Amino acid sequence: MGIEKGIDKWLARRGETSAAPERAVVVNVSRRQFLAGSAGLALGLYLAPLASSAGRLAAEERAEQDDIFAPNAFVRVASDGSVVVVAKHLEMGQGTYTGLATLVADEMDADWRRVSVEGAPADTERYKNLAFGLQGTGGSTAMANSWEQMRQAGATARAMLVAAAAERWGVAADTLSVSEGVVSHAQSGREAGFGELAKAAGERPVPETVSLKAPEDFTLIGKQALPRQDSPAKTDGSAVFTQDMTLPGMLMAVPAHPHRFGATLSSVDDSQALEVPGVVGVVRFAGGNRRFEGVAVLAENTWAASQGRDALKLEWDESKAFDLGSDEIMARYRKLAEQSGTIATQRGDTEAALKESATLIEADYEFPYLAHAAMEPLNCLVKLGEKRCDIWNGEQWQTMDQQAVAELLGIEPQQVSLTQLYAGGSFGRRANPHSDYVLEAVAIAMAAREQGIQAPIKMVWMREDDTQGGHYRPMNFHRGRLALDKEGRLVAWHQRLVGQSIMTGTPMESFMVEDGIDPTSVEGAANLPYDVANLQVELHIPEDIAVPVQWWRSVGHSHTAFSTESLVDEAAAAAGKDPVAFRRALLAEHPRHRGVLELAAEKAGWNKPLAEGGEGERRGRGVAVHESFSSYVAQVAEVTVKGDGSYRVDRVVCAVDCGVAVNPDVIRAQMEGGIGFGLSAAMRGEITLKQGEVQQGNFDDYKVLRIHEMPTIEVHIVPSSKPPTGVGEPGVPPIAPAVANALFSATGQRIRRLPIGKQLES
Repeated sequence: MGIEKGIDKWLARRGETSAAPERAVVVNVSRRQFLAGSAGLALGLYLAPLASSAGRLAAEERAEQDDIFAPNAFVRVASDGSVVVVAKHLEMGQGTYTGLATLVADEMDADWRRVSVEGAPADTERYKNLAFGLQGTGGSTAMANSWEQMRQAGATARAMLVAAAAERWGVAADTLSVSEGVVSHAQSGREAGFGELAKAAGERPVPETVSLKAPEDFTLIGKQALPRQDSPAKTDGSAVFTQDMTLPGMLMAVPAHPHRFGATLSSVDDSQALEVPGVVGVVRFAGGNRRFEGVAVLAENTWAASQGRDALKLEWDESKAFDLGSDEIMARYRKLAEQSGTIATQRGDTEAALKESATLIEADYEFPYLAHAAMEPLNCLVKLGEKRCDIWNGEQWQTMDQQAVAELLGIEPQQVSLTQLYAGGSFGRRANPHSDYVLEAVAIAMAAREQGIQAPIKMVWMREDDTQGGHYRPMNFHRGRLALDKEGRLVAWHQRLVGQSIMTGTPMESFMVEDGIDPTSVEGAANLPYDVANLQVELHIPEDIAVPVQWWRSVGHSHTAFSTESLVDEAAAAAGKDPVAFRRALLAEHPRHRGVLELAAEKAGWNKPLAEGGEGERRGRGVAVHESFSSYVAQVAEVTVKGDGSYRVDRVVCAVDCGVAVNPDVIRAQMEGGIGFGLSAAMRGEITLKQGEVQQGNFDDYKVLRIHEMPTIEVHIVPSSKPPTGVGEPGVPPIAPAVANALFSATGQRIRRLPIGKQLES
């Protein structure tokens, strides 16, 4: 069951429904709340069933301020002709602001140079993710769920501006044209900019229907050289991340966390911390029915808060703390894998086919915990008021965070304001299913207020806090058994997966986990695209592992792609067949998988021999193809292995089919970034525990790929007229198996445990 169906089920239990894209509703925005101080035209999407209601609301507000029109919440045109697009999705580096603005601006025929973007506030009714029914960014859904919604918003704006010009000049609307923010009448030579027409457009009725452009008429969508919306501000330093945000009288808070998960605070000696210059106070906090608790140092600046935190003398009760190490956890997983698990997918008679096989392949794959390691560690700014809470944050999970904070404070969700700022990366971490760091920031502010400290509080985690704070990509163990017949055909596939469930223990468990299966644990394996008559995928979810886990960029696909694409490569080798040809034959019913596979192989020169390496060097080429988040990606990796076992990844050729390429340059950047992110994890990423303590703390021992280690990357986009799908995550899954398969090609050595390390075993 997909997450969309699961959330629909949850909403139904609450007596609500999530709107499908074609029925999307955007509730009218109050000018005082949304457009205070701005002049011009503000509009967005209202579909036909609500057109008359929107008109009435707009008419009521015109009496209040007649030069602004606000039937909805996605577009504003100011009197100076500038256009503001309100983005309901977080910009955390993936290009969402640029993509959403492109959809609106193309349908408006706006001047891209006059278009800017701002993050939407928390308001589920206006800004819900149409794929989820909740407001939030994730699952590579930003473009997919906004494709028609944002284009409709732009087309509506254009129609109203044109209607205003037609009335002013006494001509038919269909005799007017629009280009780069200017409406023109060719016959008379008259023209007017958007700003000149904004007030008059605001007096027009909202059209019940508007026509969207045909693809051949796009002027921005699909164009190569469109500058990113966030690049100038991030280049000159004017972009505001949470770490940049300040409020008058604000104090910094740095919390202390236990070294073992599940430990509780016994005693605090803060005498030395209070002597640190700049430290204002020390507070103990708790929340969520004491699901989390701790102590934080408040100070005038981050350095003082950090030094004060380190000066605390703390005693922790570890009697109920988790105390296993990584090796012990993996040993438990291996033992579980010896038993039958809960069946996630089954067709045919896999056991019988395995017994009758001409060739049997058996392989185990191990995956470590992984940290998100975003460039901006977790942080959150909170200002508490009377029955009100204002939060500034790189906000990824508005609906869930707003509800969690309201519950903690005993107020209504509408009394919790969330201002969306830029985020310096996330890779899933800021969409925490428990709202952990946001609740912690609010709990610290509550504890400060109880001590008479009324200041706004910005909580900041140090890098070590972030790395050791849990909520990792789960450790996993996969056991695979494949059968080939005498002709080398794949006839059976049995895979048993063991790993913690991300959904279990969260508010989403009740509608996501069914019959013991967390779909995020088996995605990419349970829906294996290869044509194999006998398929069985099983899952074990261990219940005694207390390491906090959550989604990590590409979620379950981050490990299932490695095992499935390694296993199918092993099958090709056992059958004596070319890896690309072997896959192609198994993908007859999956043309989009085949399409990217064939394109990547062609562009990589798969059928041509690799250039030889230097003396003592061996070279190899490997391939992987995988679908995630409805996008299809194939990658061919080329590697060079030296005599001492060290290796480098020289080149990666990537082909992606993500439907309409809204911003080709952004797509290429996300594929390149995903390859770098996935390659970093494949080569080095590993969180290890010893007696329950996380051993890594910063980038010195949780190493990430450096720029000089990046391979040459070529990205090829499959032309498509299908609706756009995600690109933020799908570039990650194929890179690890492509590299591992290339290393096998070079050395004959199979990689079945990640990370690979800097050097292959001799």
